[in-house]
Amino acid sequence: MIIIIMGVSGSGKTTIGKLLADSLGWEFSDADSFHSPENVDKMRRGIPLMEADRMPWLQDLQTAIKHWLQENKNVVLACSALKDSYRQFLVSDSDRIKLVYLKGPYELIQMRLQERSNHYMSEKLLNSQFNTLEEPLDAISMDVAQPPQIIVQNIKTALKI
Repeated sequence: MIIIIMGVSGSGKTTIGKLLADSLGWEFSDADSFHSPENVDKMRRGIPLMEADRMPWLQDLQTAIKHWLQENKNVVLACSALKDSYRQFLVSDSDRIKLVYLKGPYELIQMRLQERSNHYMSEKLLNSQFNTLEEPLDAISMDVAQPPQIIVQNIKTALKI
C-alpha cells in the first residue's frame, strides 16, 4: 500500500509521514526530493512553479509509485498534490494508494512556516499554495491543529491498519 500525505507547505506532511511510516515499519519518501535543482531554486526565491515545472516532477513521482506497487512495497509519501489533476495522475490504483489530506487554517500554517528553518519553501508562496489547492473529496481529512501522534493514530484507524 502507498499512503500519500498531501496538503500545502507547512501542513505537516513530512512530520506526519515520517511518524506514520515509523509506526508501521514502512518506507518513507518525500516528494520534495524529486524536485529538480531549478524548481528548488525558484521556490527558495519565492517564485511559484508553473505547470511546465511540475510535469517532470509528477512524472518522476508516478514512475516511483509504479515501481513501489510492482515491488509490493509499503510506502508513505509526503507530497503536496494540490490539484485534483495531479492526484489523478499519481493515484493509478485507488485500492492500493490512499490519500490523506492534512487540512488547516491559513493562519496556523503561516505561523508554522515562519517558525521553520532550513527549508527551501518560502513563506511567500503560501498564498499561491492555498490558491492552487483543490481540496480532495476522496481523501481522509485530518485537522492539522491536532498533535502529530493523534493525527497518526487517526490515520491508522481510518485506514484500518
